[in-house]
Amino acid sequence: MNPGDRVRVERTDRSYEGVLLPSSDDDHLVVKLEGGYNVGVDREGSDVEVLEENVYDVTDTQNGDGDSEIEFDEELPTISLISTGGTIASTVDYRTGAVTAQFDAEDVLRAVPDLAGRANYRGRVVANILSENMTPEVWQELARAVYEEIEAGADGVVVMHGTDTMQFSAAALSFTLETPVPIVFTGSQRSADRPSSDNVMNAVCAVEAAKSDCAEVLVCMHATESDDRCALHRGTRVRKNHTSRRDAFETVGAEPLGEVDYDSLDASFHREYRERGETDLEIAPDLETDVELLTFTPGMDPAFLDVVESKAGLVLEGTGLGHVNTDLIPRIEELIDDGTTVVMTSQCLEGRVCDRVYDTGRDLLEAGVIEAGDTLPGTAKVKLMWALENADDLEEAMNTSLAGELTRRSVPWE
Repeated sequence: MNPGDRVRVERTDRSYEGVLLPSSDDDHLVVKLEGGYNVGVDREGSDVEVLEENVYDVTDTQNGDGDSEIEFDEELPTISLISTGGTIASTVDYRTGAVTAQFDAEDVLRAVPDLAGRANYRGRVVANILSENMTPEVWQELARAVYEEIEAGADGVVVMHGTDTMQFSAAALSFTLETPVPIVFTGSQRSADRPSSDNVMNAVCAVEAAKSDCAEVLVCMHATESDDRCALHRGTRVRKNHTSRRDAFETVGAEPLGEVDYDSLDASFHREYRERGETDLEIAPDLETDVELLTFTPGMDPAFLDVVESKAGLVLEGTGLGHVNTDLIPRIEELIDDGTTVVMTSQCLEGRVCDRVYDTGRDLLEAGVIEAGDTLPGTAKVKLMWALENADDLEEAMNTSLAGELTRRSVPWE
């Protein structure tokens, strides 16, 4: 038997049937099952039957010699593919049977061959990290990399990113960059070795979005559980609202900015957007990283706010219209008097902060708290980090929509 053969592995307790993959040691067999998953089986105690020889050629993939050469076509736009990590461009490492992240444009095309022929590609690696390990410093590196790619002539940029913190990174680029071309974040909720993986469709739709006329920072992910279309969310109004569904991302307070139909691969837009070439390329990457985001809960000890003492900024997720227990207000006022900028957002997914309705809100305003309207809490944190370094008037900046993060008014929608 050889790697690539279809085999049945019989053990005393159960049997496995699938394609034999190369193994990293002599003690185990690695079998890709029909459902797409890999299983490792001890050779000892296993009875192996070859059902069919050489049904899958793993040699080229294993050695990295697959057909992934990028041919330049003058008729096609140039899209820069930037990797920060995550599963979107992962492939199966046939040496170990594990899922591994791939990096350059050739690797991405090997992982997602459906991208071939849609554009000319350039590949670039900014980071190779799990998205929970994303930092403001990486945001700055990413912003500079995107700036350089656009300056070098890219007609659009696709950022491949882990989904868990994608909304924060998209917000960061929304504030640090003015862009004349689309910048599209995409990722994968399910890894490439799973039959229900969303990596191919998300990547293809992201490239189509990067070729569109919408020169904004977008997040492109499944719009439904089916493989029918991807939603295009504005980078400052998007939120991951489910841990594992393929349509985990939602635009808060409105419908998505647009979508890409997976059958026709046409990008369409439902609301106003900044058009390609409407603005010049600019970068303002400086961020004040000493900013925290805290959620108020009933019974919170005012002493808990000591953790943010001497911080440059604090974003609070208050209740309803933007409230906290009145016992916390004196400590908040002390923080503000000592130089910490405190911004109020709401835990509610819909609606906006308005601290002029009840006494608690008025007391917060008197203490010096800045309202953030209906800016999402995570976006407000990123915006405050940017504003502390770049804005002359912090209150004016936090109450002005700089990248579509703040709507003029909140209304119900269907």
